[in-house]
Amino acid sequence: MKIIVIGNGMVSYKFCEKLIATSFASIEVIIFGEEIRPAYDRVHLSEFFAGKTADDLLMAPVSWYAENNIQLHTGDPIQNIDRANKSVHSFKGITVKYDVLILATGSSAFVPPIPGIEKDGVFIYRTIEDLEMMAAYAKKAKTGAVIGGGLLGLEAAKAMIDLGITDTHVIEFAPRLMPRQIDEAGSNILQTKLQTLGLKIFTNKNTAAILGDAHITGMQFSDDTKIDVDMLVISAGIKPRDELAKLCGLETGIRGGIVVNNKLQTADPNIFAIGECALFEGMVYGLVAPGYEMADVVANNLAGGDKAFSPYDMSTKLKLIGVDVASFGDPFVPATEGRTIVFEDTMKGIYKRINISTDGKQLLGGILIGDAEQYNMLLQTCKNKVVLPPNPEDVILGSRGGEAAAGAGVLSLPDDAIICSCESVTKIGICNAVATQGCETMDALKNIPRLEPAVVAACQWLKI
Repeated sequence: MKIIVIGNGMVSYKFCEKLIATSFASIEVIIFGEEIRPAYDRVHLSEFFAGKTADDLLMAPVSWYAENNIQLHTGDPIQNIDRANKSVHSFKGITVKYDVLILATGSSAFVPPIPGIEKDGVFIYRTIEDLEMMAAYAKKAKTGAVIGGGLLGLEAAKAMIDLGITDTHVIEFAPRLMPRQIDEAGSNILQTKLQTLGLKIFTNKNTAAILGDAHITGMQFSDDTKIDVDMLVISAGIKPRDELAKLCGLETGIRGGIVVNNKLQTADPNIFAIGECALFEGMVYGLVAPGYEMADVVANNLAGGDKAFSPYDMSTKLKLIGVDVASFGDPFVPATEGRTIVFEDTMKGIYKRINISTDGKQLLGGILIGDAEQYNMLLQTCKNKVVLPPNPEDVILGSRGGEAAAGAGVLSLPDDAIICSCESVTKIGICNAVATQGCETMDALKNIPRLEPAVVAACQWLKI
């Protein structure tokens, strides 16, 4: 079987890794990608400014592909898909037939149509090449701005600070930061903490024009205010890369994305779409974990399995410029469907909200700002429908002055509870490594394939 993968990003790499793990015999894998280097870690892109090199961020060296009999064509994007003849044609003139085609084309940055957007000093925050250009330009910039107050926008703001541009503005069109993940109260706490670190935050701001001649000198807003800016980074969202799918007649969504079923098949059963280019039940997933799950589903089915993709939990935890931010389950349960318990400490900049069922037994979701130590346990309590203690507030406040608890703790979780969603590491996988392989230290667990990403959380929960 000849499998062609279009796209050389993280999800493409993960698909190959999952396929190799199935020990699927008699396959030939060929990857075509427009980027000039193999797949690298976009999740930790900002670490490039903290001293990591492009090679440090690689998911695997070029040699890994050769060792696993994978042909890798970098800097050579596919230009055309011929579904009738089951072949693809690349920019460099290579034509190859396929049995199965995997579209892992990812997404591109959404660039709003603002007058002056083409000026020097305006960048998008997407690839290592973008970061290299930003680093070079930042040497002559004193004041910076980021359009976008979501996850990527705040990461871009951190990049600005790492580049030495301490006078940085964040411009958000919505009334609050991270409007898809956290509520107004949580956003206020986050905004206050970020402002103490030197960021200038503007919400409810619509950029009307980029000022300057050849180079950016400022930003004009629709409310007739303006600011002086030497450098601007745009991180206002993403749009699925579905151009190839449209050209060859595959079904796409009104707002973009390649329509797939629960096996990740497109309208053509020989063509699959995974990652940020895929549209499943009206949803494009912009996080890496669901992309990895899609890769696993396709690899499993090609190897004879029967795994299906289902709506994916979009819970997330990250550290934004040194501030813990997390949301899980449904962070915005309306009052008619549940009850809400909130803990807020404006002095320390901590905000915790949990949403529970009307009978007080189930955790439905929540938000953590400033202190997200309880995130993993709360997430698993929510996902596995673990019954809450008699006083549900104990899960964030602690019981009788002790540590915060959720149900009976880790012992209450089922064996198949996911500890690390990116690698699908389960509770029983960790327990077995401890019980049968004698892994009693963090270093020992790190030597077990696939377990390393889950080691910190697992050791904390299992008291290793």
